[in-house]
Amino acid sequence: MPDFLRELNKRQLVFDGATGTMLQRLGLKPGGCPDELCLKDPGLVKKVHTAYVEAGSDIVTTNTFGANRAKLKEYSLEGALRDINVAAARCAREAIGEKRFVAGGLGPTGRFVEPVGDMPFEEALAIFSEQAQALKEGGADLIIIETMMDIKEMKAAIMGAKSTGLPVVATMTFDETMRTVLGTPPESFAVMAAALGADCIGANCSLGIEGIHKAVLAMSKVVSIPLIAQPNAGLPMLKGTETVFPASPEEMSAFVPKLVEAGVRVLGGCCGTTPEHIRMMGDAFRGLASAGKRSVGFTALASRTSYTLFGGTLPAIVIGERINPTGRKAFAAEIKDGKTTGIRNEARGQEAAGAHALDVNVGVPGIDEVASMRRAVFAVNENSILPAVIDSSSPEAVLAGLRAVDGRPLVNSISGEEKKLDTILPLAKEYGAAVLGLALDDVGIPDTAEGRVKVVEKMLERVLKAGMRREDLVIDCLAMTVSAAPLSAMETLKAIRMVKENLGLSTVLGVSNISFGLPAREIINSNFLTMAIAAGLDAAIINPNNKAMMDAYHASLVLLNRDVRAERYIKRHQALTESAPAVSKEAAAACAPAGIGERLKQAIINGDEENIVSLVEEALKEGWEPLKISNEALVPGLEEVGRLFASNRYYLPQVMLSADTMKKAFGRLKVEMKGRRGPALGKVLLATVEGDIHDIGKNIVATLLENHGFEVLDLGKNVPADRIVEEAEKNKVDIVGLSALMTTTVLEMDTVIKRLKDKGIKALTIVGGAVVTQEFSDKIGADQYGGDALSAIEKMKRMVRENA
Repeated sequence: MPDFLRELNKRQLVFDGATGTMLQRLGLKPGGCPDELCLKDPGLVKKVHTAYVEAGSDIVTTNTFGANRAKLKEYSLEGALRDINVAAARCAREAIGEKRFVAGGLGPTGRFVEPVGDMPFEEALAIFSEQAQALKEGGADLIIIETMMDIKEMKAAIMGAKSTGLPVVATMTFDETMRTVLGTPPESFAVMAAALGADCIGANCSLGIEGIHKAVLAMSKVVSIPLIAQPNAGLPMLKGTETVFPASPEEMSAFVPKLVEAGVRVLGGCCGTTPEHIRMMGDAFRGLASAGKRSVGFTALASRTSYTLFGGTLPAIVIGERINPTGRKAFAAEIKDGKTTGIRNEARGQEAAGAHALDVNVGVPGIDEVASMRRAVFAVNENSILPAVIDSSSPEAVLAGLRAVDGRPLVNSISGEEKKLDTILPLAKEYGAAVLGLALDDVGIPDTAEGRVKVVEKMLERVLKAGMRREDLVIDCLAMTVSAAPLSAMETLKAIRMVKENLGLSTVLGVSNISFGLPAREIINSNFLTMAIAAGLDAAIINPNNKAMMDAYHASLVLLNRDVRAERYIKRHQALTESAPAVSKEAAAACAPAGIGERLKQAIINGDEENIVSLVEEALKEGWEPLKISNEALVPGLEEVGRLFASNRYYLPQVMLSADTMKKAFGRLKVEMKGRRGPALGKVLLATVEGDIHDIGKNIVATLLENHGFEVLDLGKNVPADRIVEEAEKNKVDIVGLSALMTTTVLEMDTVIKRLKDKGIKALTIVGGAVVTQEFSDKIGADQYGGDALSAIEKMKRMVRENA
């Protein structure tokens, strides 16, 4: 049997196309569990596999997109998980023979991982490991992860798939903004997935071939591994009573050369693509020369919503050092008490000051550092877009941080000490982290640059032996106290140059140690920072709120021609000038303590779950009525969150955090009102239509509606039209909101709307979901198209006002 990775290295490979739409064409009715077909009607599934093989597919995907424990539970089939996955892999093998590859398919669980959702990372990892092992048992040659929206869930899926020892292909789904529904850009996903050891990554679903091209092109800028493209056949449209995908095989095959130029080595299709699409695209694909192997000469870190590149010829970056209790009694006491207010404030403040990554250290004696690290990383993830640096001497705390973090972090630190290498390197490898290496070993810190470089060479050897890459190691050449060792600064600078030039590694430095014991320390620190950047420093661990240090940093980039046309320098100068107070009266007002109303509003905007209840208590003690608290502080805060979301300054995780904060505030107000209810804006019925068991989007809308003052009746998923009509009439709702995620179920919305009208129910209707468009909404006669969650809320507010 051929080997997938060997074949991938030799030539371009062709995947199959859509499975769901093909099964529907062959007679599959909506509803029921499609993954169970491999047990109930394997012949139908084999027809799909055979059709794609005849069209030229090198790889077919098992019919197991929803065959994980969380999804199968919806059908009470979790006990059949192994049987379904094993049968699916064997079914595919029987259809295609031994000369082609079976890809075991993993899809989302339908839940978000903490802290965005309620699923612990460990549970997600167990779910994907279980399914992947069953697919391997059935004979899968590789695992493909498809249509992921949550970067944390993708991390669990890749790790679960890797546990099988099989090759792993991973794809996420993006919208027209080039982000997932939770705000992840292609680059962040690519950085994390490549570091976790995925063998091929890319994009699938949601977009046509032009959109998928944009996504994989963005990935090609930050990783060197092979890319896969699996576009839809255009965006779905409604023709009569049928959902169709408009892109023809000819149109899609004409775009294939651009995919190859972007680095695509594996090509397939998603929704709406047929064997004919695959035949024509595959013919065009195989006839083109590969773009060749790309190389990456920098270190990459990523958060859920952004990424940071440094090293090589790129400009140096700033790692904010302020999330650290050393020498800060109040901050240490807060960490000890399990509070995160200071951490959240520091995360936001350092990002605003220009940091590119945030060091997270919770090393307070006598605490549960594992729990504290988890809380701290969650707080940083929720309050900043910047990648995290997990800073701890405890392997257990490092592990907690690696499990909690979104994206790809840097672990601070390892060294040439055997104990550090033996404990931290395996964790970094497993969780896809970069590692910060201190140039010291069991003997201590070498006095000379040459001695430190020898230690670095040992670390590099061990990093490569562990299966990590050269760019995964970032070296700290160590700044010693110059007042005690006058030659140490020059040795550090020399070591930085040697590590960069001789070993090609990225470098980092905690700058402030250099001035310990001297007066006016920031003068020494800022000048040393300039010298270190000139010597080749790639990342400086400093306080980004220190103006002298940031002035030196930005000036250095200009003088070393690392700031093209001095754009960063000019932008920062303009920002500093514009933020300066114009008159003393304004300055005094800015310094005045905010009133309780403003603090409540900011707590909602910042998602301050920790302090919102105490702020509500404070407002009540000041004599504020519950409705005043809601209408003049809480609701304006949530409205501002909506504006931030609309301007792409906030993403869905931040919106959900603000909504949860609002929920806690309302919980306290309900107690004060002793069961009394304020007037609801309106009553909304929500349901995912029959045949569709996807409800993440609907659940988000339900949460936001409640926090905007609506009364919500959520009927759940897979809801028959008759029940929706019955409940809408019985409860006299103002709005019926319908959701569908699949092209095979979206027409059920049309059925529901017609029955509501036939019954004479005057409720307005709004529709949404991944496959729903404005055009579709207009065709089926819905009153509004929902769009994204916050747009849907604003539209429903307007609907009830105009219909009052």
